[in-house]
Amino acid sequence: MILPIVAYGDPVLRKVCDTIPEDYPALDKLIEDMFQTMYHSNGVGLAAPQVGQAIRLFVVDTVGFSENEDLTPEEQAYLKTFKKAFINAKILQEEGEPWAFNEGCLSIPGITEDVRRKPTLVIEYQDEYFVKHTETFSGLVARVIQHEYDHIEGILFTDHLSSFKKQLLKNKLNNISNGKIKVGYKMRFFETNKKRTR
Repeated sequence: MILPIVAYGDPVLRKVCDTIPEDYPALDKLIEDMFQTMYHSNGVGLAAPQVGQAIRLFVVDTVGFSENEDLTPEEQAYLKTFKKAFINAKILQEEGEPWAFNEGCLSIPGITEDVRRKPTLVIEYQDEYFVKHTETFSGLVARVIQHEYDHIEGILFTDHLSSFKKQLLKNKLNNISNGKIKVGYKMRFFETNKKRTR
């Protein structure tokens, strides 16, 4: 099922998400719905708060980056097959010289900016069967994981920008939170009491 993407301005995007117990109801269905929603929206990652669930879950499928001509054939092949659900993830370590990459977000449509992140990370997580893994990821895969991990910590990619950049984007961000945008996928906008009385 295609779920609506929560738009910038909804408080759920600012919550530090809750740990998921093994008996969480219909988790496998939520994971499948999140993958379908992500594909429908042409994303490479999607976190549970972006579909209104404040739980420590995100999904990643980097096939959308696999056509990048700056990558080696080996890197392209890896990105083409990388698909994972991350449950109760915790980044243990990030290392290397920070590098800039142009990031966007399904919850913040129409805005992309360069964000600097470290190139390698070590992450502990559970898969959809609640088997624990500790793995190291680098490059674009690490980048997507870092972006989605930020979501379950209540952080958005715009938080990494300078005060000057944030000021320049203020009107665009306000337009998104007020629903004054057009996108090719379903979105859910936060309704304040003021808006409800209209």
